[in-house]
This record gives sequence, structure tokens and C-alpha cells, in this order.
Amino acid sequence: MYQVDVNNARLILKVGDITEEDVDAIVNAANPTLLGGGGVDGAIHRKGGPKILEECKRIGGCKPGEAVITTGGNLKAKYVIHTVGPIWHGGNNKEDEILKNAYLNSLRVAKSNNIKRISFPSLSTGAYGYPVELASKVALLAIIEFLKNENFFEEIRMVLFKERDFEIYLEALKRILS
Repeated sequence: MYQVDVNNARLILKVGDITEEDVDAIVNAANPTLLGGGGVDGAIHRKGGPKILEECKRIGGCKPGEAVITTGGNLKAKYVIHTVGPIWHGGNNKEDEILKNAYLNSLRVAKSNNIKRISFPSLSTGAYGYPVELASKVALLAIIEFLKNENFFEEIRMVLFKERDFEIYLEALKRILS
């Protein structure tokens, strides 16, 4: 685990299972239908139970870069913020912009729901194929930008599933802060 303070908030990088996070909200790397899938999305739906899916069906979907909120169901987190990251197509199809918006809009939804402690996975780096080395910079820059402009959050965690992803995010964070 690694942590740093940014404008009165703790930014934490850690290896772990996002479905086990005891925070106000976790972020789901959703697909546009919001009906569950593989990876983080499938794990959250399985562990959170049917209430999450029921609310997702009522919402009716989510465009890439946008974010919506549901109950956390059976999770420790009270809420799940579902966001859709970009599918990687080589970097020339606004992937950076869409990924940045996925993080920023998730943070906006959290703030508007008075959520002060939130955990993110590494969005778009699984089935959507976004290179972790590139995604880590976009993610961390977006989060730090938000924290510098808004004195609201207590804690934002990046919960990485693999040790290698943690190391990549840690290196990116150290470069950004130097």
C-alpha cells in the first residue's frame, strides 16, 4: 500500500479485491448495458446481489465516459458508481478523453451523493485492452486534478487486482508528483 495527501484527501494505491472495500462507494468498470459482465463488473454483480442489477435495468444503460449510481446491495460499500471506460483502439479514438471523463464523472456523482470515501479499479485495462502504463497516468492525473479543485473527499483508493498493476500505478504517481 502507498498513500499520499492531496489537498486534505488521502490518495491510496493498494493491491486488493474491490468487492471487499469498506468505503462509501466502489466504482464498477461497467459495460454500456449495465447488465453485468466479466472481470470487475461480474464480480461486483455476483457479490452485490440482484438489487444492483434491478437498479441498473431501471437506469437503462450508460454511455462511455459517463457514470451512474446504484445501491451497493450486499457489498460492504453502500453504493456502486457504474462507469463505462473506452475500448482501446490504439489511442486515436479519444480513448484518453473518455477514460478521463469516466474518472471525473464518477467523482462528480460521488460528490453529488455526499460520498467521501471511494475506491476505483483500473478502468478499461482488462477486457477493454487499455494499456495499464497509459491508463494509470490518465487515471491519476484526473483524480489529482479533481482533488486539487475540490476540497471534498476524505479518501480515494485505487484498488489494483495485480501486484504488477500496483507497481505501474505507483511509478506513474511518483512521476506525476515529482
